Amino acid sequence: MCTLILLPLVLMCVLTVPAQCQPSGTRETVVIRNNTLNLRALLWRPHGRRPFPAVLLNHGSGRSRQELERLGPYEQNADRLGPVFARHGYLFLFLFRRGIGLSADQGASAVDVMNSEFAARGQEGRNALQLELLERDMTDAVAGLAYLRALADVDVRRIALVGHSFGGSLTLLMAEHEPNLRALVIFSGAGLSWDRSPQLRARLLPAMPRIAAPVLFIHAANDHSVSAGKTLAAERQRLGKPHLLKIYPALGHTPEEGHDFIYLGVSRWERDVFAFLDEHMRR
Repeated sequence: MCTLILLPLVLMCVLTVPAQCQPSGTRETVVIRNNTLNLRALLWRPHGRRPFPAVLLNHGSGRSRQELERLGPYEQNADRLGPVFARHGYLFLFLFRRGIGLSADQGASAVDVMNSEFAARGQEGRNALQLELLERDMTDAVAGLAYLRALADVDVRRIALVGHSFGGSLTLLMAEHEPNLRALVIFSGAGLSWDRSPQLRARLLPAMPRIAAPVLFIHAANDHSVSAGKTLAAERQRLGKPHLLKIYPALGHTPEEGHDFIYLGVSRWERDVFAFLDEHMRR
C-alpha cells in the first residue's frame, strides 16, 4: 500500500493514447556550457505537436569508482528514464554535472569530494562541504535549465524539475529562485543525509515557503531514510503549500536498492508521477 498525503491538490485522469503504445522519441547528446565547463547531457525529444512540456533531471551525487565497477556506468540511469518521459510526451534533459557520467572529465564529482572530506574530517566535515557542493553544482543545473528554456521546441511556460537524492536537495534549492516552474518531483531526497546532517535540515526546511511549484515527494519504504520526505511534506502542509507525499512498498532487499527507486522502480511510480505532471503541466 502507498502512503498518500494530499494538500490541496487533486490528481486528475487525462484521457490520452496509452503511454505504452506511443513511440519513445529520439535521443541526442548535447553540450551545455557553464563558464569554462563543457557539460554533456542526453536529450530526448518526444514525437508529436510542438512546443513540448519539458523536464530537467537533477541526478544524485554520482558513484564512487568502486560503485561504478559494481553497478556500471552512470549513463545507464539516463537511458532508463529518457524514453519513459518521451513516451509520455515530455522533452527530457538528463544533464551530467561535473565529474559524473559523460561529464566525468569536467572536474571532481560531488560524491568523490564528499568521500574524501569524510575520510579526512568525519561526518561534520562532510556535512559542511555538502552545502558548498550544492551551491557549486547548482550553477551546472541552472545552466541546464537555461539551455532547456532556449530550445525552440520547448514551451517555457511548462517546465518541471525532477531530482534524485543529492539532486533532490539541489532541485528544492533551485526552486527557491525559480517561481515559474510548474512542478517538482523529488525521489529519495536527502535519503542518505537527512538524519545525519542538521546543516542540511536547516537549509532545506526554510526553503519550503519560498517554493511556489507543487512538490511530489517520493520514497521507497526501504530507502536509507524517509524522514526528509515526511518532514518536508509536513512543513508544506503546515504552510498550506501544494504537495504530495508517496511512500511506496520496499523495492529489492537493501536500502541501496530502495534509494535507487527512481531507476529500479519505474513501473511502480510511472502512473502516479505522470498523473501529477500532467495535472500541473498540461492544464
